[in-house]
Amino acid sequence: MPTLSNMLSTQQERSALLRKWYDLMIENKDDLATIITAENGKPLKEAQGEVLYSASFLEWFSEEARRVYGDVIPAAVKDRRILVLKQPVGVAAIITPWNFPSAMITRKVGAALAAGCTVVVKPAEDTPFSALALGELANQAGIPAGVYNVVPCSRQQAPAVGEVLCTDPLVAKISFTGSTATGKILLKHAAGTVKRVSMELGGHAPFIVFDSANVDRAVAGALASKYRNSGQTCVCTNRFLVQKGIHDKFVEKFAKAIESQLHVGNGFDAKTTQGPLINEKAVEKVERHISDAVSQGASIVTGGKRHSLGKNFFEPTLLSNVTTKMLCTQEETFGPLAPVIKFETEEEAIAIANAANVGLAGYFYSQDPAQIWRVAEQLEVGMVGVNEGIISSVESPFGGVKQSGLGREGSKYGIDEYLEIKYVCFGGL
Repeated sequence: MPTLSNMLSTQQERSALLRKWYDLMIENKDDLATIITAENGKPLKEAQGEVLYSASFLEWFSEEARRVYGDVIPAAVKDRRILVLKQPVGVAAIITPWNFPSAMITRKVGAALAAGCTVVVKPAEDTPFSALALGELANQAGIPAGVYNVVPCSRQQAPAVGEVLCTDPLVAKISFTGSTATGKILLKHAAGTVKRVSMELGGHAPFIVFDSANVDRAVAGALASKYRNSGQTCVCTNRFLVQKGIHDKFVEKFAKAIESQLHVGNGFDAKTTQGPLINEKAVEKVERHISDAVSQGASIVTGGKRHSLGKNFFEPTLLSNVTTKMLCTQEETFGPLAPVIKFETEEEAIAIANAANVGLAGYFYSQDPAQIWRVAEQLEVGMVGVNEGIISSVESPFGGVKQSGLGREGSKYGIDEYLEIKYVCFGGL
């Protein structure tokens, strides 16, 4: 089975190539950001941030490539020695989403190449150009032909291509970022050949504001967590839970912040903070969630309809008087909708937050140290932001629990997803 370790004999060589790829991304960061904005409408400033975030994974894993350590274990028998080797799993199929068309590739590919695996990347059908641009820079960096491969396809062909990648016996590993529903389909396909899998699937992130919280900091965190990329990220807050004593103050300040700090427009306009949603289907889902909530008694505090720019642009929306019976608190919206639920006790908030069958990210604001420990440990999610609305970083393990996925990406743990552990017993010594 072809691996990069067969083509490049040392970890140092793989490290050097990843570092060169990183350098080229930095040199071409403006062009790469322009491609992202053109593909999915993300505001240019956010696209520029994504490129730097994306490049950081190549830099990180260029360093981790040199730290794939084995082990020596003391044996119970005198004439034996026990060794543990770590070897690349083999060909890795990488299936990525449209909302981070660059970073979701490098977070996976950086780890795979550092481990010594070759990759086949199937980018989202909405955003193939970022993957192809990364391929051009990989070629310029000197990464051998056949190591980084891109297979774009149409929306109609996507299911068939995904099935081939998951069932072909030459593919040893599947890494996917996308919806839980699609992840389950890929898992079924991969089960036939018992492939290694990493799944970063959907979220339904709670954002809890306790009475002890600093309201201004909570509002700033809420704005960043909810409306980044117009609410189209897997770790975006989907449900706001605000304690009774601070609820009205929080809603009032949050509404003012939305109205004064968020600007809907063309992603290439410097003042734009909110670009379009990815397609008409996404807009319709936001509208459906708002309509359902209002029909059950929710109030629109601000926003609530398509923006005057038309097409896929939607107003950043805040709802109050929301209950757990409403669709927007039961499904991931993936759009610029912030529903606020009022709660009375810590136990009630934890119960609501943990009622979901997914658990990717969760956030809460509190200034009570004992409460911070309790809540952080009790939230059934893979990542927790405490008094912080943005938690993603290259150094941190990214992943969820429950039906939000399997495995971790980034951090020192990310490379393990692409390595096999081999036990070697030397006898007769």
